[in-house]
Amino acid sequence: METTIIPLITDEQKQAEETWRKSIPAQVFLNYFFAINYHIEQADDATGGLQHLPFFRAHQAELTETDVQAITKLLHASWSTEYALRATAELGDEEYLRNALHWTFPQAYHTIMAGLQAFLYTAGVRSNNASLVRREVGRLVVRNAYPRPVSFYAAGAYGDFSIHRLPLAGYKAGLHIAGKEIDAQAQIGQFLRTTRKIKAQATRQQVQANPNTAVRSQKTGKVLDKWTAAHWQQITWRLGYTTIFDLLGRLRISQTSREIERFVEADIDFQLFHQSLLNIVRYLNGVHETYVAKAMGLERYQQLVAELPKHLQNSFVQERLRTRIEPVLRDDTPMLQMAA
Repeated sequence: METTIIPLITDEQKQAEETWRKSIPAQVFLNYFFAINYHIEQADDATGGLQHLPFFRAHQAELTETDVQAITKLLHASWSTEYALRATAELGDEEYLRNALHWTFPQAYHTIMAGLQAFLYTAGVRSNNASLVRREVGRLVVRNAYPRPVSFYAAGAYGDFSIHRLPLAGYKAGLHIAGKEIDAQAQIGQFLRTTRKIKAQATRQQVQANPNTAVRSQKTGKVLDKWTAAHWQQITWRLGYTTIFDLLGRLRISQTSREIERFVEADIDFQLFHQSLLNIVRYLNGVHETYVAKAMGLERYQQLVAELPKHLQNSFVQERLRTRIEPVLRDDTPMLQMAA
């Protein structure tokens, strides 16, 4: 008489385990962006608003009509891309949002970058060079041009990174969605460190590939394969600061590589991912638009919004003007609303 052997782990359980294992990178990425959104929502209080920043209060610009047209073009690009991102959320169920990552990742990145360029234009930085934009916005973050929820950054050489304005960033990040501020800051801190590490390694590769910049052995004159801490220190100035905008840049990098396929095939909450991205977009675009409105003058900005293309009329653009920009510029309420 044969004895039936019941396996301790079924094929279904093995498949579920394999799916979970493959989903970890995507889950970590979701955790990061959810953590940023969570931190923004937790820290976006009356004392953390733009109107309390000396940098914002001092912000002004002399803009010609040509300048205003250039800024308007950048804002239209930002708003049209945000419009498309919002449309995906309205149309999409879970399965649709899963496959939409191919375009929502770059949309979230590009809408914020276009708004950032509009702000930088009013600050005298008039370039679409990605490296220059990243360097300049890094300096602005450090100079407290941004509200507290997004003013964090990483600095330092490879192997000796320091995290600033995230006091809880030193705690170990978990594999779960942030439920407390300590979880959110730990995950943002980890995201900053891994992103700066990637940037440092890419910079080293670029430096060593160029015969004119390569670090060489003092004895043999050959290009060094192994680096010490002192060698890493030599290229730290090339890294600039690592800010929220570098973290958003990871969306663009993921979209242009095979990494996007891992996200599409993963078992994660795609609606939560999309909502987190959209909330971050709302917040940062609102910050940049408020700076532009201050530099341009509220009345001129209101006119710009009143003359929007048809698809943007009576939309989130007007809502953000009414609930976020006008209250700050008129200073009739200290509270920024997150609704728009």
